[in-house]
Amino acid sequence: MKTVVIGPGGEPFLTDGHHTLTSFYETPDGGADLHVRLRVQANLSNLPRQAFWDEMKAHKWVYLRGPEGNQVAVNKLPTSVGLANFTDDKYRSLLYFGRDIGYAQNGLPFQEFYWGSWVRDAKPIDLADWNPNDLDNYLSTVKSLTETMTALPKSAVVDSGFTAAELGALERWNDGSAVNKGEFNKLSKPYSDAKPGKLAYTMEYKRAHGLG
Repeated sequence: MKTVVIGPGGEPFLTDGHHTLTSFYETPDGGADLHVRLRVQANLSNLPRQAFWDEMKAHKWVYLRGPEGNQVAVNKLPTSVGLANFTDDKYRSLLYFGRDIGYAQNGLPFQEFYWGSWVRDAKPIDLADWNPNDLDNYLSTVKSLTETMTALPKSAVVDSGFTAAELGALERWNDGSAVNKGEFNKLSKPYSDAKPGKLAYTMEYKRAHGLG
């Protein structure tokens, strides 16, 4: 269940579910008035604004870095979901396709952003030839990256003090399945398949909407 912290004046701040709620917001029968259920992670509505943000930072319930690693002030954070409020973080996007191949989601807020920061800053693999618009190339990049993730010692600090274990790194690549099985096999399915992989589906969406 997606999570929210209640801030001063009863204002809700998402700590997870930004993409999911954006999908609800953008869908034709959705929008800003669509009712959804969220799990309240904490109620800090009694705190003054500065103390509220101090608490959010202390618990790491807020992520204050942009796609290139630059610091973002709290007053520059988006105040709503919706595609117009999103910026493209190519490293976080790359990690999305590595779910259940190199790591498992574990409920840690901004988990994929921490892994994305590791890719950007530590440069664990060479991304010079990465082509986000070519399926085979993208799959190869996901494979190389997730193999590197699972090879990390589980005690290795990845980003912001979090270890590979805390960020959900799997014990074995593709959760122990062969390359033609498991989650990687699902991801590999082309758009022409009866059940396209989410990577091929994403590429087709980008192509159809001129986003490639």
